[in-house]
Amino acid sequence: MSQIDLHIHSNYSDDGELSPKTIVDQCKRQNMQLIAITDHNSVRGIEEALDTAEHVRILSGIELDCTYQGRNFHLLGYGFDHTRKEFVRIEQDIIRQERNAAELKIHLFQKAAAVPVDERKIMAAAGNGVVTGELIAQIVLAGEDAAQYEILRPYLPGGEKSDMPHVRFYWDFFAEGKAAYVPIHYLTLPDAAELIHQAGGITVLAHPGQNLSRGDKLLSRLLTEKVDGIEVFSSYHDEKTAAYYLEAAEAHRMLVTCGSDFHGAHKPHIRIGAHQAFLTDQQLMEAMKRQNSRLDGILPI
Repeated sequence: MSQIDLHIHSNYSDDGELSPKTIVDQCKRQNMQLIAITDHNSVRGIEEALDTAEHVRILSGIELDCTYQGRNFHLLGYGFDHTRKEFVRIEQDIIRQERNAAELKIHLFQKAAAVPVDERKIMAAAGNGVVTGELIAQIVLAGEDAAQYEILRPYLPGGEKSDMPHVRFYWDFFAEGKAAYVPIHYLTLPDAAELIHQAGGITVLAHPGQNLSRGDKLLSRLLTEKVDGIEVFSSYHDEKTAAYYLEAAEAHRMLVTCGSDFHGAHKPHIRIGAHQAFLTDQQLMEAMKRQNSRLDGILPI
């Protein structure tokens, strides 16, 4: 298990489970050396993490949803001034849109899956009014009659998608292009990158293997849009995918990073530090150090 993990979600992400303090305490027990808590469109957990950071080096982090040429991507930001009000406004705007989309998500899922949903129960469980695909999955799959519906069986214990049932449920029904997808208006990737740069940070394209196929010509265009690095090693990348993006990062003289995309209960098989890197921690640090002069010492290595 690696002692470097630059992609961790706390409960300040709608689909995260653990508090920043709990995560940092766990990282201390694992002897983690360098981490970043990168919540979805939120910087609210950073101060709590930094307050408990003894013995663990922590980068300020965020994972911004963004769009590029009509497609959705995730952009990681590191080492920026997280007190800037722009980040608060972005989170508030997305929460407002998500609340407005909540009922439509539920209705679209019911129409697509022909599975009854207790809308009141879901809305009551959505503490901040945001209904995620994972939350719908959690409630629908826990129903006593879930096994009666063939469409739900792959996500139930023993099913082919039961390793991460809530997340796979989200990917199958609520992700971009799926039947219950409700579009949210995000920043464009260039605007998201510019915001992070203006705040003094660096930008990294998150788990590109989730959004792009190997050989997708869009990658080379993306990497010209104020992107400083690629999350080469991820729990979503197999060795061939990681090797492909490592070659791309090196060809473009970009920062190479690693992250598990830990969430807790919704992704039970993803552990902190488990990003499947085939480089050692020393090699990862050296790869980052090679770019550190260009990045003005933002990385604490």
